[in-house]
Amino acid sequence: MSKARTAPGVFLLVLLSTLAFGQFGGGRRSGGRIPQNFDVSQTEFIFARWQYSSGGGWNHDYPAAEEHINQIMSEATGLNVDRMSYKIVPLESEEIFKYPFGYISEPGQMYLSDTEVKNFREFVDRGGFVMLDDFDNARQFAVMKENMDLVFPDRPIQRLTGDHTILRTFYTIDNLHVESPYDVNAPAEFWGVVDDDGTLLVMICYNNDVGDFWEKIDEPVYKLRPSAEALRLGINFVLYAMTH
Repeated sequence: MSKARTAPGVFLLVLLSTLAFGQFGGGRRSGGRIPQNFDVSQTEFIFARWQYSSGGGWNHDYPAAEEHINQIMSEATGLNVDRMSYKIVPLESEEIFKYPFGYISEPGQMYLSDTEVKNFREFVDRGGFVMLDDFDNARQFAVMKENMDLVFPDRPIQRLTGDHTILRTFYTIDNLHVESPYDVNAPAEFWGVVDDDGTLLVMICYNNDVGDFWEKIDEPVYKLRPSAEALRLGINFVLYAMTH
């Protein structure tokens, strides 16, 4: 896997060029029905979006977020990934163990069943990595923490600092430009769950919606710099998951 970095200015130019030539496609819509991707590419990496059974919001930004981050990742890194390398995976299913990276949207609306708690913990114990994204305010944080306490009664969540290794895995992330795409009346924060060796098992993006940046990167909606940082974050998270 290539570890060559792309300079910040070059990354922005690549992003602008990609957008200018219209290589991104808009997300598919299906009148409220969530279409499963049956065209899953047989690549080194599959973006697995976890579907939890109780609560809503697990499908937010799907599938454009997956397609966009996968495409940028395929162009910016040596990882074998394709734009269509993504799939919805029910958390209650043992299928989650097939993919080392799991993505959860709206953990502030998530209420895990006993089976989901068991699968989540087993997934991480087997070496998997989970990204929690798209939630804000104290109530949603409390719901997220309640779920994490069920999954990790022995590993409390902890606030991550701006010098954490995951922010230096491929790109050096500038915390000044990590922010929510919309006003949440508080700064974006990183929280996580780590093992005894300090390896990050779960990345929690609080007061942020990284996936929304991914989804709308081909639309003139959000500022370019934080949008680019959101793409860099996604790439760092995936490469950290694949190498730790």
